[in-house]
Amino acid sequence: MKKEEESSNGVDVGSNSNSNSKFPLSFWEVTAASTVVLGFLFGLVGVYLTMPASDYSFLKLPRNLEDLQILRDHLERYTSDYTAQVLVGYCMVYIFMQTFMIPGTVFMSLLAGSLFGVFRGVALVVFTATAGASSCYFLSKLIGRPIVFSLWPDKLKFFQAQVAKRKQGLLNYMLFLRLTPTLPNTFINFASPIVDVPYHIFFLATIIGLIPAAFVTVRAGLALGELQSVGDLYDFQSIATLFFIGIVSITPTLVRNNNS
Repeated sequence: MKKEEESSNGVDVGSNSNSNSKFPLSFWEVTAASTVVLGFLFGLVGVYLTMPASDYSFLKLPRNLEDLQILRDHLERYTSDYTAQVLVGYCMVYIFMQTFMIPGTVFMSLLAGSLFGVFRGVALVVFTATAGASSCYFLSKLIGRPIVFSLWPDKLKFFQAQVAKRKQGLLNYMLFLRLTPTLPNTFINFASPIVDVPYHIFFLATIIGLIPAAFVTVRAGLALGELQSVGDLYDFQSIATLFFIGIVSITPTLVRNNNS
């Protein structure tokens, strides 16, 4: 009776797939997670050993546009001569922020556009955001259940119900979530393994669904000095465009549900 009550309240999410006696990560998930961790460590060591001796007191996570402009001005001096080191360092910081849900990745996306241009910047942001989201997914699969329950109980119930209803068109639904601000990306990264979203679905929806928003943010980084606030990034036209793309992505699922 108690187990039924817990299940009806949304507490027993994903208990069938993650029993206490079974390690929560598959072999391939362990391999992917280990690759991210090792790449992170080797990248940091490589950047540290190959950068010139200098004053790096300007290096800090940007919290506002003023911090970002100072960081951009300093990094521009190194980007041409130490492109590989700057790229690796950028990737490490972005992945770290995504993995541990540290706010401010929007500033990192703006920085990518300012330093590397639109096309390279979008590729860089999509790659690092997907890697960071993946490592957050693996981390949550190991230790995330109590954290999700305490931080987002209502969102978790909603997400659980939607995923359960859309098993046949889950990729389309996950694309819709990535393309629109229906649920925060941080929540999606951390809650997906708890509600049994398969990693291959999560990965595909992330790497494809982040492209439009990344393009908007990276392009804005080209005119970083003209931005007055982060809110200037997403005007009505940008939000409407993202929602339109999201609705198009979920339409096949809605049609399938209506015909079944």
